[in-house]
Amino acid sequence: MIAQILFILTLLGYALLLHFTLKAMAFKGKWEYLVFFLAAYLPFHTTFLSILFQATNSKLPVTLFQMAKDLVVVGSVLIFVLYHRKPFEYPFRFQLVEWLLLAFIGLAFIFLLLPLQGPGFVEKALYFKNILIPGLVFFVGRNTDFEDIEVKRLFQVIFVIAISAFSVNLFEAGIGSHLQTFTGYAHFNYGIYDIEPSGNFGLSWTFETQAMTRRLASFFSDPLELASSMLLGFAAGLIWFLTSKREESFPYLMVMLCSMGSLFFSSSRAAFGAFFIMLFFIALIFKLYRLIFFGFSLVTAFVIFVVFFASEDFYYFVIDTLTFQNASSVGHVLEWVASIESMIENPLGVGLAMSGNSGSVTEEARIGGENQFLIYGVQMGFLGMFLYILLLGFSISQSIKVFRLTENVMTARIAFTAAAVKTGLLLPLFTANAELYAYVNWISWWMVGYAMNEYSKITYGKA
Repeated sequence: MIAQILFILTLLGYALLLHFTLKAMAFKGKWEYLVFFLAAYLPFHTTFLSILFQATNSKLPVTLFQMAKDLVVVGSVLIFVLYHRKPFEYPFRFQLVEWLLLAFIGLAFIFLLLPLQGPGFVEKALYFKNILIPGLVFFVGRNTDFEDIEVKRLFQVIFVIAISAFSVNLFEAGIGSHLQTFTGYAHFNYGIYDIEPSGNFGLSWTFETQAMTRRLASFFSDPLELASSMLLGFAAGLIWFLTSKREESFPYLMVMLCSMGSLFFSSSRAAFGAFFIMLFFIALIFKLYRLIFFGFSLVTAFVIFVVFFASEDFYYFVIDTLTFQNASSVGHVLEWVASIESMIENPLGVGLAMSGNSGSVTEEARIGGENQFLIYGVQMGFLGMFLYILLLGFSISQSIKVFRLTENVMTARIAFTAAAVKTGLLLPLFTANAELYAYVNWISWWMVGYAMNEYSKITYGKA
């Protein structure tokens, strides 16, 4: 009965959201409204698919809905082209970020066509799709000119996601169970990806710490995606808190607190580290010295808690993490070593779908996979890895320039959030195939694209 109710509610919500998006895109020419669909749907993507498979026990509808989000992105780009009947006359000046993105996607396309040994063309095409789609999302952002009210609505969606995620975490903690226990997560993984349930909670080892305590994921795919996604919620809440009147700032403080709460529930060490890196980065770049004190106070409080108040298991869990002695940390190191050895032996790369945790990467072919930089290095060589690093670096630096130079407050908020989130994600990228976290990555790439639109206007006076 519960499964049927969940299925009806989720399907109804998806249908309404898709109807709103397609209506705005097709009949009003609002290809930009793609971002509302992505922001509202992507956090629930895996949960939605799990409920769908639990209700139908069929792979076909799951496959169709897996493709749907990508088709909406492609449809947005096509509608943009159709509404500009002379697309080649559209004024578009390439910035360094665009050149780097095109070079990175172009290199991936070359590897798609190269007749290298390993996975078949279909597996490579699916992996290439995972690289191409975020690039198309960037393109949509690059060609978006929102009114202030539209930007505000986007941030409101992000705020609702952050608060809702924490609310579900509180519910999970209250009943002593994961939401995924009710949504058919384990059944979905086994039926679609042939991954058997594992761990003490019948889901996967990702949902628990080494001390066998729960790591909660709310409605996200797993605790790691929840943790990374909360960086987006916190950064968005922070910039609105800093740029709003004090009497209007309480909701944004609530968003930040909820984002931090979900970080704690996720128990992600990389995300904790990323959170503090993002805090100090924001404080230094934007001269928010009180934020440095706040971050230092949090670190000090955590150290005091671990040394004097934490349980013995948690104390040694922290110590083993810092010294790379626990099983998870050792696993990361072994994956990094395997990737580096592959890159030394094959500096030009071994081909797509040969590293990482994407669905198209088979366990037999996989080399390494727990470091996004090395994943691209294994597949597309040192050139691919360096292009990706440069793309991230200049996305951050040019977004900072937009934040400082633009006279539009809403655009400044987007640029700030883009720079902060991309910086905060640097650490998770070292320990996971983090580009697969669609919500935080796709929305932040859209924001980078939006910032580059403004950067072009500032530099050349046109998009």
